[in-house]
Amino acid sequence: MAEPTQFAYRTLKEIGVVDAAPVYEPLPGFQKPEGNSRCCTYSPCGRYFAWASNEGVTVIDASVGHVITTLPTPNVYELGFSPRGSYIITWERPSKDENGDAVKNLKVWRTAEELPEGAEKQVVGRFVQKSQTGWNLQYTFDERYCARCVTNEVQFYESGELGTVWNKLRAEGLSDFAISPGNNHSVAVFVPERKGQPAAVKIFNVPSFASPVSQKTFFKGDKVQLKWNQLGTTLIVLAQTEVDKTGKSYYGETTLYVLSANGGFDSRITLDKEGPIHDVSWSPNSKEFGVVYGYMPAKTTIFNQRAVATHNFPLAPRNTIIFSPTGKFVLVAGFGNLAGQMDIYDLEKDYKKICTIEGGNPSVCEWSPDSRFILTATTSPRLRVDNGVRLWHVGGGVMYNQDMVELYHVTWRPQTPDHFSPGDPMHPVPTPHASALAYLGTVKTPSKPAGAYRPPGARGTSTPLHFKREDEGGAAHVVSNGTSLVNSNGFGRPRRQVPGAEPVDNLPPGAASAVPGATPAEGDENLSKAALKNKKKREAKKAKDAEAKAAGLSTNEGGVSLTGENRSPERRDRREHQRSRSKGNQDIRTPSQQRYRSNTHQGRYNGPNGNNNQGYQGNQGYQNQQGNQGYQGHQGSYQHNGPSGQMNHLTINSAQSRLPDAPELSITSPGGGSPNAKKLRGLQKKIRAIEDLEMRLAGGEKLEDTQMKKIGTKATVQAELSAIEQEG
Repeated sequence: MAEPTQFAYRTLKEIGVVDAAPVYEPLPGFQKPEGNSRCCTYSPCGRYFAWASNEGVTVIDASVGHVITTLPTPNVYELGFSPRGSYIITWERPSKDENGDAVKNLKVWRTAEELPEGAEKQVVGRFVQKSQTGWNLQYTFDERYCARCVTNEVQFYESGELGTVWNKLRAEGLSDFAISPGNNHSVAVFVPERKGQPAAVKIFNVPSFASPVSQKTFFKGDKVQLKWNQLGTTLIVLAQTEVDKTGKSYYGETTLYVLSANGGFDSRITLDKEGPIHDVSWSPNSKEFGVVYGYMPAKTTIFNQRAVATHNFPLAPRNTIIFSPTGKFVLVAGFGNLAGQMDIYDLEKDYKKICTIEGGNPSVCEWSPDSRFILTATTSPRLRVDNGVRLWHVGGGVMYNQDMVELYHVTWRPQTPDHFSPGDPMHPVPTPHASALAYLGTVKTPSKPAGAYRPPGARGTSTPLHFKREDEGGAAHVVSNGTSLVNSNGFGRPRRQVPGAEPVDNLPPGAASAVPGATPAEGDENLSKAALKNKKKREAKKAKDAEAKAAGLSTNEGGVSLTGENRSPERRDRREHQRSRSKGNQDIRTPSQQRYRSNTHQGRYNGPNGNNNQGYQGNQGYQNQQGNQGYQGHQGSYQHNGPSGQMNHLTINSAQSRLPDAPELSITSPGGGSPNAKKLRGLQKKIRAIEDLEMRLAGGEKLEDTQMKKIGTKATVQAELSAIEQEG
């Protein structure tokens, strides 16, 4: 009988080891430990299983459950094994001794050794390791050498002699490394960007550290993930920056590179969909790998080891890709903030889709060693409810279910393919466990297909394309600086249009329409988001001021204010008061001469042929039904009848003094004109202000002392005005 698969789990108060298909029973001979535990793990070879409690570390034989050894080291928070299980490594929290020196908290032990009766187990080596990230030693496949990263170098040791350093690989600024799992003794190191120099990944043969056999330099690399294939012949580098300067992502930019271990090939992998790289995974055959990338719905592509795309899966909201241990199947799933759907494809049958599994909201997903089952689990602290383990057959059916309270960790026991009988994983379909049938009985099937809410007016009609996802036939979702472009996918605000400008439809992603009168921006890609926003505000304000200045020149030249925007506050207030007081006396025209107030207070001049030309703008302009021009001044009004060419003068307030005739309008540049013209405009403005104050005084309004003094200067101002007019 073939050896059954096995998985182990750790909850708040217990650790369990369960034999999976076809028995689905706890491992005979294993006694569950009592009390709290901090961590547990299998050895990579699958021979041992260990866990850490408050008292120490216990190691058992994973096949029968018998205790092999115990380690007298409490307060262990991390456990690890060498590739063949010969050594077990423990990590404790950093601390200091009585003298203030750091305690060597990383210890290496022999897993199984013959000890005299009563003798205590001794450590093989110990080190100071402050960081819990990347705490473990890395071993070569044959356990001949091991290595650890320290400041600016990687130190190599012979596995049996950890007291002395065997060799060193030194690189200034080195921050990460990865030893090849293959038969060749290769090591890859990463040096991030510093002082304007690009980041670099270099591959060395152990122990020839004088020069690398392969290397790749690149920018936009603050940290990397180094992923060797199973044979150790090719390395994938997933580089990531801390900050995305384009503002398109909160999580930085990601790029992908591939290097061969012998230096024969290196390249950047060009991806044809914009967006982040969600996941990268090697196939067990070491000849191909899969990448999930792009804004949702993401794209999944299979590449060969030369970075040439060989197959594209349909667009879908997915962010995880996992190959089965035999390389026959691949799982493409959407976990985390996605719906938890898992698509299973058969790689040996032209990427045929087998099924889609609704996995719920799992935080763990792993293939069984025989590629027949998929383990999913919801664990704490990500979710503290609905914790448990569920096993699925590759054909899509649920085989086993076990609910737990505060499940923290679950994993398959590593086993090689020779432990299982050969055959088709799809057939025959195994019989589900009773727990799976009970679980299916609690799952509620929806009475009708669930979908997005549709208002009553849209029901019974097809969904517009701009409301569909890209994988459903809609438009691609493009973002720029963290915001949506014009109505992309039907969402987002439309782009602001400049009045009178032609619409721009062919802008590249991230490009903004130019502000009229503004100079093209240079170097905006180096500005922060806030600085770029402030720069745009300044440019818009400058353009607005320039337009207002040009408009003021066209209407205010010669000292005549036609819009009323430049009048003094006293004059505007008096104007409103005069309008309300004389409203009943002004409307004395016949019905045929009745004028209607424009919403913008704008009058139009009609020539002899009745053509409308732009005329004066006044605060009280009127327009009659025959297109006749009416202009209301401050002291009087006149009406010009276009067809007859006659001018009728109507005096409304004879007690008021008459304004001087307005000079002919002209447009000049701000720096042009004679000095007398500028002085003339200033004096005319003073005269208007003084006359305004006189009118208010005549109406019984009490003025301030400064205003009375201003009225007293009228004679002087009129004298200066007359002198300048005579000179002109």
